[in-house]
Amino acid sequence: MISKRWTLRPFTHTKKEVESLANSLGIDNTLAELLILRGVENFEEAKHFFRPSLNDLHDPFLMKDMDVAVDRLLLAIEKKETIMIFGDYDVDGTTAVALVYGFLKIYYDKLIYYNPDRYKEGYGISTIGIDHAKESDVTLIIALDCGIKSIDKIDYAKQLGIDFIICDHHEPGSELPQAVAVLDPKRKDCPYPFKELTGNGVGFKLLTAFCDRRQIAIEKLYEWLDLVMVSIASDIVPIVGENRILAHFGLKKINENPRIGLRALKEVAGFNGEMSIESVVFTLGPRINAAGRIKHAKAAVQLMLSEDYDQAIQFAHEIQKHNLERRDFDSNITEEALAMINEDAWLANEAVSTVLFKNDWHKGVIGIVASRCIEHFYRPTVIFTQTKENFATGSARSVSGFNLYNAIESCSHLLEQYGGHAHAAGMTIPVENIAPFRQHFNEYVAQHILDEQKTPKIDIDIEVLLDELTPKFYRIMKQMGPFGPQNMQPVFLAKKVSLAAEPRILKEKHLKLEVLDENSGVTMTALGFNMKEYCYVQLMRNKYFDIAFSLEENNFRDQKTLQLFLKDVRFDA
Repeated sequence: MISKRWTLRPFTHTKKEVESLANSLGIDNTLAELLILRGVENFEEAKHFFRPSLNDLHDPFLMKDMDVAVDRLLLAIEKKETIMIFGDYDVDGTTAVALVYGFLKIYYDKLIYYNPDRYKEGYGISTIGIDHAKESDVTLIIALDCGIKSIDKIDYAKQLGIDFIICDHHEPGSELPQAVAVLDPKRKDCPYPFKELTGNGVGFKLLTAFCDRRQIAIEKLYEWLDLVMVSIASDIVPIVGENRILAHFGLKKINENPRIGLRALKEVAGFNGEMSIESVVFTLGPRINAAGRIKHAKAAVQLMLSEDYDQAIQFAHEIQKHNLERRDFDSNITEEALAMINEDAWLANEAVSTVLFKNDWHKGVIGIVASRCIEHFYRPTVIFTQTKENFATGSARSVSGFNLYNAIESCSHLLEQYGGHAHAAGMTIPVENIAPFRQHFNEYVAQHILDEQKTPKIDIDIEVLLDELTPKFYRIMKQMGPFGPQNMQPVFLAKKVSLAAEPRILKEKHLKLEVLDENSGVTMTALGFNMKEYCYVQLMRNKYFDIAFSLEENNFRDQKTLQLFLKDVRFDA
């Protein structure tokens, strides 16, 4: 494990303000502080925070081009045109296709859907996909989670008599494609109040507008919120504003009455508990992604559209098989990548970024490998593999706070194409440009990365005594979810705790501790995943230590107990 920097989140409110909020809500001061840290400062704000409402979603017609998009969709239906629903091959794209195709299919049957082949076509709108649309007599394509930079492809489609409605959430370039409608809240001229929707979320807003124009009860669309939630969780977007509302009701749907395909996938994955954003990220997301990474994304769409449970189980098993293959590729390539870094003195000791290339690495897992490398060498990372003669595809991941998209953009003169976000990006590059890219990228990172961005950070909400962490405390804290970016699960600090018993080692690498808070006299169980090598010896040598942790509920044989999930352990120097 890499050593981490602990920072206590700044808190500027007075004790009187904390007590006022605590008294108005009937909660303790620690919970009131947690709420204030999340921007909740009075009773009215707390009511909205604890009781998300679908009525608080914004009018879809506030989005630039929405009226044009709905007009074109309704015209296509009126004229009985064939419509293609086109989506990327990741979780956001496949859930978006399942959502938009599945919902529109209830009201109109001249629809087909299409996900590009990761290996034959690559990311985004493809000429192969457009040609398939032409062969299928398609005259309107709704593109989901892609298209904002597909200027040439959309011009090509226009020449063939095919219109486009783009539903994207990626950063636009300086020029927008000549589509009938370009729905993207990140457009500079788009007044839509919430900018952090997923591609699926933009598709959802199009369907909301469609329901409004067709006078369809909006509750019928809300039945599909589990798919919207899966995209929000898996695309790692901020869980604030509309995303928090959509995620809240999507989780409610998946836990109470999930669609058949997601229920089958949960069962095959062996997940029996209540789903959270985190469990979607680690359980459903990788499996849905695996279809497009290993074979073809259409298997994931077929699963999510399944109406027959036996058929859904078959699709789920197929996807599970792809996920196991993905794990093998991921593990082997990560091992190779780390060896390449360790064997290169400059990369291991001097570089402020990681750029690696090997021509036979599996394209489907290079993004995962980039993330794995960051766990060992904490810095912006790009992993390339060769995909066609003289060209390589790269997947990039960033560290907290560093804008990766800007770094990639600074190298645009070396790239064939690129796109993405501040934290993740993809690109195509001539193989001969990889060496100059490595140099230019590293120089940009060296000039722009801040010292504090070079070490992983643990943001601690508040210092506590263990006796404060009661079942009632946990119950109220849990209602602050769904947790995710910009509304993270609270992280606590307990100082000067000690061991109440010798640490137990689990599976040769994890630790299970009984920690005693001598200030309150309370002992609690703490779990430290992959922490044996990191701190076992020091735990045995030091009487007192500080812990940073989150609070979780363990449900074993119907007995619920609270336990601490360790983020880090700190010893006195």
